[in-house]
This record gives sequence, C-alpha cells and structure tokens, in this order.
Amino acid sequence: MVKDLILVSHGHFSEELKKSTEMIMGPQENIHAVGLLPEEGAEDFEAKLVNVLKDLDDYVVLADLMGGTPCNVASRLLMQGYDFELFAGMNMPMVIGFINSSLVGEAIDLKAFGADNIHRINDVLTALDDDDEE
Repeated sequence: MVKDLILVSHGHFSEELKKSTEMIMGPQENIHAVGLLPEEGAEDFEAKLVNVLKDLDDYVVLADLMGGTPCNVASRLLMQGYDFELFAGMNMPMVIGFINSSLVGEAIDLKAFGADNIHRINDVLTALDDDDEE
C-alpha cells in the first residue's frame, strides 16, 4: 500500500505545489492539499484537514512553515493521538522525493532530501567554470 502525502499551507501554496509537481511527475492521486485561507481560522482549517485524513490509513504531512497555523494544527492532531510523520519547511524536492521513494518502494529521509536539493546556482556555475579552466 502506498502512503498518502498531505500538503498543508497558508493560502493556496499547497495546491499550487501539487499542481507544479504534477507538471513534472504526472497526476498524483495520493497527494492531498489543504490550504488555510485568509478568511479561515484554526478551527476551520482543522475541520478541513481532519476531513481529508478520515479516509486515509498511512500518510505523511508536509507543512509550509514551522510555527504557522497549518503546522500547529497538524501538531495538535499528533498530540491527540493521530499517527503520522510531520515535516515543516516543505519544498518541491521533498514532494518529488516522496513520489520517487513510493515508486521504487524505498525509504527516504525527507528532511535531508529537501535540504540536499537546495543549491546556490552561482556557486554551481562558478565550480563549473573552475572545472573548465583545468
């Protein structure tokens, strides 16, 4: 059984991250996006999140920002007995890494994978120029 991935964020970031990922990886039925809209409070967001989780057995939750309402609501669910991994600071490499690990059936360290895929391109280009000069 493939794990589900829940993306939680402020605004439409989670929905757009899912759409952007699907441009690269194709449709993803096991990825669910839940956004906290400006007119909503924590209770509204929790109701939306619980509604998504109610039909899922095994899932991971990625939040946009540690300390923000979406992450705090998910944290409260953990403290209430829900059983899932929760990561804050989500990015597209984490989502793609999750998909790839599911496809090949191998575990992935999402935190490390997300961090390892952050690069300052100026440094990469400089290193390439240095290699060309040798």
